[in-house]
Amino acid sequence: MNRLPRRLAPRTLRGRLSLVALTTAALLMTVLTVAFNIVMDRHLQHQAGDELRNRAAAVATTIDTSGPRVRVLETVNDQLLDANVWIYAGTRLLEKPPSTASDSMLTRAADRLAAQGKRVCTTVHTENPRFVRLCSRPVSGRRSTAIVVTALDLAPYRNSADTLLLGSLILDAVMLACTYALTRLAVGRALRPVRTMTDQATQWSAVGSDQRFGAEDHPAELSRLGASLDALLDRIRTVLRHEQQLTGELSHELRTPLTRIIIELDWWRARPRSTAETRATHEVIADSAQSMRTICDTLLNDARESAQNATTAVGVTAVVPVLHRLVENLDARDQVKIAVDVRDVRLEAGVAPALLERIVSPLLANAVRYARATVTVSARQRPGGVRIDITDDGPGVPEAFLDDLFQPGRRAAPEDGHDGAGLGLPLARRMARAVGGEVSHDPGHTSGAHFLIDLPSG
Repeated sequence: MNRLPRRLAPRTLRGRLSLVALTTAALLMTVLTVAFNIVMDRHLQHQAGDELRNRAAAVATTIDTSGPRVRVLETVNDQLLDANVWIYAGTRLLEKPPSTASDSMLTRAADRLAAQGKRVCTTVHTENPRFVRLCSRPVSGRRSTAIVVTALDLAPYRNSADTLLLGSLILDAVMLACTYALTRLAVGRALRPVRTMTDQATQWSAVGSDQRFGAEDHPAELSRLGASLDALLDRIRTVLRHEQQLTGELSHELRTPLTRIIIELDWWRARPRSTAETRATHEVIADSAQSMRTICDTLLNDARESAQNATTAVGVTAVVPVLHRLVENLDARDQVKIAVDVRDVRLEAGVAPALLERIVSPLLANAVRYARATVTVSARQRPGGVRIDITDDGPGVPEAFLDDLFQPGRRAAPEDGHDGAGLGLPLARRMARAVGGEVSHDPGHTSGAHFLIDLPSG
């Protein structure tokens, strides 16, 4: 029972609003039509009653009740007055219409009215005419009393009432058709900006456009809709940016272990290897694969927690072993020496081990990439935290590039021959900030580059 109305209901808002307007107009016009026809029917009945009373008053002037007997006087228009008129002396019939028989339905109805002896009316249903209205009027004299009963054919009044009803129904139908058409037109014009905004929002969301609707030159409803769509587009753009950032970071971080796997395979296939060399190659590949898995887990967990506005999982990590492991696994050029300067071997940072590696690794890889001969990694305790310094003796960061240093996808010299996507430094800073730390550059260091990593204490 509930499925049929849902299937018949229009699926568009335009159709539903038009149907609501049509239903409301139909109910209102029904009430007005019924009220109008009731009023007109009563008005026609009053007209018929006035006609009967006027005719009875005219007939009363031809009756003489001054004597002991009622006498009917002859007048010039006697035939007009005698039409549909009955005159009684008490209950005795004195005159009746010439065309009406004494035992007809109208005469019997007139007899009943005369017997009541007062002003009273009734409607009689006959074959032809169909409805007749009869009213009685007493005519009292000093010595006698007469009763005048007049009749009126209601067919013209009924025809007028039927004509009015038919006309009102036709007018209602025309008004309903016009209401439906005008409502669809008005709603369609009103919803046209909504359709346009929907199409634009769909196009903008697909490409992450920075175009927005704003609230200018729009009605209040469209302004609220535009504000909602703008907020949605901002969230979509943020999600797309995070997706692109995650893809770029994965590509950037996985490049190093993947390169190691390729180099080891190429080296192993270059000529026959001994069992020990093959085992060493397998260990390097397994270690690189494990590193890739750790990178994927770390970045995906970080992206998931960032999307949920949660704090990155914290932990306690010994700093020195992580730094030594990163330096040992780093493919540095032969002329570049990496030194780890840590006086307190018990130094601990309040982050997970994998996250610490992901923060330090891009900075260390950049230092090795651009250093001429030396890279120094140091760590020390600071009030409330741990600081890790990474220094190289390379060309340093160009002053013109300092503002874009931590912007994703930006490189100081894209054609310098070094492999990179400009994502390592932004990734390191974002992860450090996620745990309450910071990654920064020291612009006062002129003999190379100096990066500082501040992390909370363990």
